[in-house]
Amino acid sequence: MKTRTKAAIAGGAGAVVTFGAAELIQSFSEAVPSIPVTVSQRIIELTPGALATEATQTVGTAATPILVTCVVIGTIVVSALLAILSLRSKIAAFAGAAAIGAVGLVSALSDAAAVTGPTTLAVAGSVLLGLAAAGGLLVSGIGRTEEAPESAPSEGASAEGASSEGGPEPFRGRMREAGDSQMTVSRSSFISLAGGAVVAGAAAAGVGRFILGSGSSEAAGNAPAPLQTASNTEATDAETTEGSDDAPQQLDPPPDDASFDIEGMPEIITPAASFYLIDTAISSPRINRDNWTLSISGAVDNPFEMTYDELTSMPYRESDVTLSCVSNEVGGGLVSHGRWTGVLLSDVLNEAGVSMDKLGRGNEQLVGRSVDGWEAGFKTDIALDGREALVAFGLNGAELPVKHGYPVRLVVPGLYGYVSATKWLEEIELTDWGYDVYWIQRGWSKEGPVLTQSRIDTVEGGDELEAGTVNIGGVAWAPTRGIERVEVSTDGGDSWNDAELATQLDDDAWRQYLYEWNAEPGEYTIQVRATDGNGDTQTEDEAAPIPSGATGYHTIEVSVA
Repeated sequence: MKTRTKAAIAGGAGAVVTFGAAELIQSFSEAVPSIPVTVSQRIIELTPGALATEATQTVGTAATPILVTCVVIGTIVVSALLAILSLRSKIAAFAGAAAIGAVGLVSALSDAAAVTGPTTLAVAGSVLLGLAAAGGLLVSGIGRTEEAPESAPSEGASAEGASSEGGPEPFRGRMREAGDSQMTVSRSSFISLAGGAVVAGAAAAGVGRFILGSGSSEAAGNAPAPLQTASNTEATDAETTEGSDDAPQQLDPPPDDASFDIEGMPEIITPAASFYLIDTAISSPRINRDNWTLSISGAVDNPFEMTYDELTSMPYRESDVTLSCVSNEVGGGLVSHGRWTGVLLSDVLNEAGVSMDKLGRGNEQLVGRSVDGWEAGFKTDIALDGREALVAFGLNGAELPVKHGYPVRLVVPGLYGYVSATKWLEEIELTDWGYDVYWIQRGWSKEGPVLTQSRIDTVEGGDELEAGTVNIGGVAWAPTRGIERVEVSTDGGDSWNDAELATQLDDDAWRQYLYEWNAEPGEYTIQVRATDGNGDTQTEDEAAPIPSGATGYHTIEVSVA
């Protein structure tokens, strides 16, 4: 095996050890974030808007794991090249390794949950451990990077190498040593050592991920924690009985006629574990709600901060609100319906002295800011126009899952998430409309109202159906306006048939529909369109999601035998 190849293997193995050690350490400490994740997060933040949008459009939710994988592989490759460089210049190689460590440290320290001391020690320790592993493999597999000079002939030796007695001089081959007395190991032993280092590093990373995953699975939505508020943990029964002004406004269970019990129809209330998920945060911030505060700042009469208990001691309510992502394709799955618990955003703003008659150019925009610095912004009057915009702390009767904004987020009916749905909420700032938030800087529309949309769920494109009654159903949504009519076409739009509508939970909620089609043998193009409560029917004009949401009819091709 060539010397350069051995060096590359040693450097790559050292990088794996570094990542493994770092992942294992961070699984035991909330003060230490994941290095590859934070580096990837910084890359996202520095990526030009057009490129970020193109990546999202091309690979969708796979963008995050692809980016993290590329960061890990790229670091391994660079580490391998640095190890090769060490054969010529140890100083340059160490400088390169230090630069990699510095990038990792700066990225890690930019994480909202990172604590400087533990994070610095964790990153430095992991890098040093990786360097030690790479150095050990280099020494054992290669020895010194410079070959020992050939020994000069002894005094009695001739130019041809004859001994003083005239006999041949014994052959003395040049050897690389691992030290003053240790010889390099065989090729198979070197491969075993390098493989062991890689396995150990990968195992450490796996254990770290497992510990972190098992510790957060409950909060992530697999088993949501019961909703706890200041009202239900501290108040007396006299203060929380029905009829009290401060009693939470809870919704009745959805009626049976709010949904159709047919195969393929989505649940009327999306389980937390199934709720669509898309955001720029690769790793959800870890927040202790006992230390969390929400600040109301900017152009307000009474800026203030409030704790979690202070927020949840305010009158709160449950609201049925369907959320959707602006990057959702027509017929796509980036839309879900939840039963949210929270305080009216208007009530929080009123505490800050904000009301409709006090709005002007200086406080025209409400910016929600996450603990990780992400921002979304919308017209302030939307929070005061009567819709149930919430400072939410619960989903489907349980605490918010970590990935969906624990402990507090914004939920604003009628707006796409990119301008309104700030997760891990830390600050609400009122400012002028000229201030551009994250996705607006990247080319998306400034206002972001949710368009009237519909989707076919019970039949899929390419299905081969049997002749007879076929249930064509799904959901339609137009938050703040409601759905008044859904029509289905089985002939590519030449004719339309009214579908049966389930009872609408709320104008902010999606609505199920069902059309019983008497299907005969042949090839068919099925389409759906919805009309909202304002009497506006969704457009058939097709448009891509960027900059303001996809449009067109959800269309599928099926055959009937």
